[in-house]
Amino acid sequence: MEWAILAIGIFGALIAYVVWQGSRASLKYRELAAAGDIPTIREIIEEAMEGWRSARPPKEVPPSVWHGVQTMELMEVGPDYVRVGCNAQGQYKMVDGRWQEITSLFQEAIAVTAKAADMLLYELPNLKLDRAQIDVYTTYRDATRTRRQCILTCTARRDDARQVDWDGWTPEQIVQRLGARYRLDENGQALPISPDEPAAAPPLQASPEANPPLAEDQPAARRAAGSEKPAGQ
Repeated sequence: MEWAILAIGIFGALIAYVVWQGSRASLKYRELAAAGDIPTIREIIEEAMEGWRSARPPKEVPPSVWHGVQTMELMEVGPDYVRVGCNAQGQYKMVDGRWQEITSLFQEAIAVTAKAADMLLYELPNLKLDRAQIDVYTTYRDATRTRRQCILTCTARRDDARQVDWDGWTPEQIVQRLGARYRLDENGQALPISPDEPAAAPPLQASPEANPPLAEDQPAARRAAGSEKPAGQ
């Protein structure tokens, strides 16, 4: 009996030591990230992305949108920001022997952007970024070549994200508030853009309750500061 009690005590001490060491490491990560240590920030983001790539899609996220999130690649990192690139494709299904569009390329790009912004601003452990730039790409194919081009870019700032109802708003409303730039043709199809070009016009003033249309090739409206993440936190 005495040996059993001693073994249990030793095992409990080992568990406590492991937990303590994990807490110390987590605190150290948090301190280095808050100080703007770029290698630490890069490591945190890359580890998080690796976990997302192997994770199953949440019930509320369409598989095609989750697949777009899983294609995220780290492009640039700074003391308080990150820039990623990801992919989107329109979704189709076979109906009566013909392919029918379910969601357009542009709709998929909007949904992927909204989800990626949420995860980069709120789901990175031990890291609180000020902004995240998301560049959404798609693949164009013709008879002679295949090319990957950007169709939407959005710089999501934490001050703007505080005003987003992440559970109640549509992806279109979320991206409208965070700021998005893109181009559409006369049929509403997404056109290639340069993600590095500055916005051509000042922000629009719009109300989310009215479900305003997205503003082509210009940043979305911003609202006054509020709580950190009013819904879904």
